[in-house]
Amino acid sequence: MAPLDEIDRRIVAELQVEGRRSYTKIAADLGVSESVVRFRVQRLEREGVLQIVGIADPFKIGFELMTLLGVRIVPGQLKGVVKALEAFPETSYVATVAGGFDLFVEIVCRDTAHFNELLTGRLQNIPGIAETTSFMILEIHKMAYGWGVGGISTPLANDGAETTAAELTE
Repeated sequence: MAPLDEIDRRIVAELQVEGRRSYTKIAADLGVSESVVRFRVQRLEREGVLQIVGIADPFKIGFELMTLLGVRIVPGQLKGVVKALEAFPETSYVATVAGGFDLFVEIVCRDTAHFNELLTGRLQNIPGIAETTSFMILEIHKMAYGWGVGGISTPLANDGAETTAAELTE
């Protein structure tokens, strides 16, 4: 993967603010042609840098249970466990972490019975999982994905203020 240049970063920043923004409008803002924007977005998607999706609050579309799962892995078994967890349709996020757990997994289920079946019927049967701890999400107060790109200013949701990636880490 080639390093991101200024145009790539600005395209990503624009799409973080409004994922449905037309390539024509982005091109006009950046002073490049629409074909440049289209080509670069396709390349960024192909390289796994960018994914354009609609994000919904699970609680507002009929799911009753969302949890973060802390997972401890038997040494040497991480890759197999990650692959198994990625295959579950209920997992929306699987991340290797440092600290008291080896993985954090975000899980969305219809209800408690669905979560119980997932946890006791499928998840606990994955070879390499030593222990799990569930953290039930009761309410989502903020769900944002526009954190800026390499110092490019982007208006973040709700307040419209210009914030750079550097400011977000302060």
